[in-house]
Amino acid sequence: MTDPRTGPGAPVRLDGLTIGDLRDRPVVVLGLARSGIALARFLVDAGAHVTVYDAREAADLGEALSALGDRPLRRLLGPGVAPEEALTGQALVCTSPSISSRYPTTEPRLRAALGAVEAEGRVPVVSEVDLFLRLCPALTVGITGTKGKTTTSSLCAAVLGAGAAPVLLGGNIGIPLVERLPELTSAHRVVLELSELQLPTISRGTDVSVYTHVTSDHLDRHGTLAAYRAVKRRLAELAPASGALILNEEDPVSLAFADASAARVVRYSRGLPPRGGVGIAGGWIVADGVERLEAVGGGTAMAGPGGRILPLDSIPLPGEHSWSNVAAAVATGLVLGIAPDGIRRAVEAFPGVEHRLELVAVAGGIRYVNDSQGTQPDAVIAALEAFPAPVVLIAGGRDKGVAVDRLARVAAERAAAAILIGETGPALEAAFRSAGLARTERAGTMDDAVRRAATIAAELRAGAPEGAEPATVLLSPAAASFDMFADYAARGRAFRSAVAAHLRERAAGGAR
Repeated sequence: MTDPRTGPGAPVRLDGLTIGDLRDRPVVVLGLARSGIALARFLVDAGAHVTVYDAREAADLGEALSALGDRPLRRLLGPGVAPEEALTGQALVCTSPSISSRYPTTEPRLRAALGAVEAEGRVPVVSEVDLFLRLCPALTVGITGTKGKTTTSSLCAAVLGAGAAPVLLGGNIGIPLVERLPELTSAHRVVLELSELQLPTISRGTDVSVYTHVTSDHLDRHGTLAAYRAVKRRLAELAPASGALILNEEDPVSLAFADASAARVVRYSRGLPPRGGVGIAGGWIVADGVERLEAVGGGTAMAGPGGRILPLDSIPLPGEHSWSNVAAAVATGLVLGIAPDGIRRAVEAFPGVEHRLELVAVAGGIRYVNDSQGTQPDAVIAALEAFPAPVVLIAGGRDKGVAVDRLARVAAERAAAAILIGETGPALEAAFRSAGLARTERAGTMDDAVRRAATIAAELRAGAPEGAEPATVLLSPAAASFDMFADYAARGRAFRSAVAAHLRERAAGGAR
């Protein structure tokens, strides 16, 4: 007779869990977005008996269901299914990052049912990224912050790719990695972008923990600035003593997280390098005695004469804020044993990140830049400061509950005009005008916004001397996308399409 405490129906023990422990266990996956799909496929392939639950109708889940293929699993879909039905009899509950009993954005019935499971404490609840970290045999790098996560994560992966170890990049960047677990070994390196959705769900840290900076965002979900910062602090709190905590010396909020960690702290700055860290001197990114992790041999990391790693003028990314992202990636590479010449080659070849200060086109004296990931005021300020005048800003979307006063002042100083779209368009227009920006217009579609912005940019560029800098049409919304688009990527694609359509129209008009 099977022992109910250890048999297939018994709750999974997360401590010491292996992939083999999942075989024949009943497991439910809540939510069929990207993480949920990856979880379901991984668990079925590991031999678990999987139930998937989503409150959306099957007709609305065509792409997700297709991605599951013909794997044998139980599907509980639609608003008519009670969440309790999905949760009953499970040995493990796995969630997508957006599903939590603590988030007001989680569907109320599911939130209550999940909270009851957690309160009982018998069956563990684990997120995709937490399950990955528990099972991953490789050295891991976690990157978080308010903005700059995606660029810094991609830079870190590129820098680590200059070494001998194979590198995986994923997490909040849009690539769940749980399905890649069977192929991973201790020889791999894994870079994870971690968001404010994922951080509260983890119970394991990363070997290297990197912070860009922590300001204010997602107050619609976390309620207060203090609560948001507490979520961000989680990565530092979980950093192992054998690891490294890489902190931005210019950001007092995340710098204070050093007190929460047992890991060795490595600081980086756009000023002179801190002792044991990375900074800038004489037009170069330089290191000052950065120590490598014991896991890669320990000792002081190699650097060139005077600690030189790479010259600033070899960084292909626009804006001085990019120097900070590069310094964080350099620090990551050094603590994990990457040689300076490899770091330099990786940074010089870095192509940038889609939807983050992405150059879409330069035509007719106008530069078109897609910064759809600029959903928060600080990111938009950095984008405005990255380009010379004149700049025409396209902004607006769904409100994230973050103040825009400073953004309005910078927009009045740096932008020649603003085209406002989406739900926050009227409020942004009022704020920009109150701060002194004289020229603003409203647009109902992305196509209209691009046409209006390009017309203004052409007017501003008219009569410019030969060789003058292009005017810039900059999409950097300072808002979420969900009022008009499925996500920031869809918004960025719409901008690219609108630019292409405008340039075709312009070419056709000139040909007549």
